[in-house]
Amino acid sequence: MLIVTSNKIPGHRIDAVFGEVMGLTVRSRDIGAQVMAGFRSLGGGELPEMTKALYESRQEVMARMVNEAQQRGANAIVAMRFDTSEMGGNWTEVCAYGTAVFAIPLAEGEPGATGQSIYLTSTAAQQPAQPATSAAPQAHTAPPEI
Repeated sequence: MLIVTSNKIPGHRIDAVFGEVMGLTVRSRDIGAQVMAGFRSLGGGELPEMTKALYESRQEVMARMVNEAQQRGANAIVAMRFDTSEMGGNWTEVCAYGTAVFAIPLAEGEPGATGQSIYLTSTAAQQPAQPATSAAPQAHTAPPEI
């Protein structure tokens, strides 16, 4: 899944927009980590216990956001952002959100193509066609005319 903070993906055409997706978690602070962080804060510098908790929270909300986007049929997320806030004295909310889209890389010769998109399209062209799965949308054909 391609995730960008910009509204566009260089070298790609956004073919479909599936809407906002997000991942959310609310965490309570571990009392042991909070006490250790309190002692460390007296001397200044990084608080590794809090850094680890925030990093893990961000990874969790990113995974939830990506899962929601994939369920909608997206292959990319644009305008991705994080938001954090404190709830009460001991709870922290962490949210990742963005817009789920289906992005198609532009091939060589197409206006706006980039080195990366050209590489992606040439690599895809070299791979053998994958058989359709039952999860893939099936094309509907009209019944034959009589």
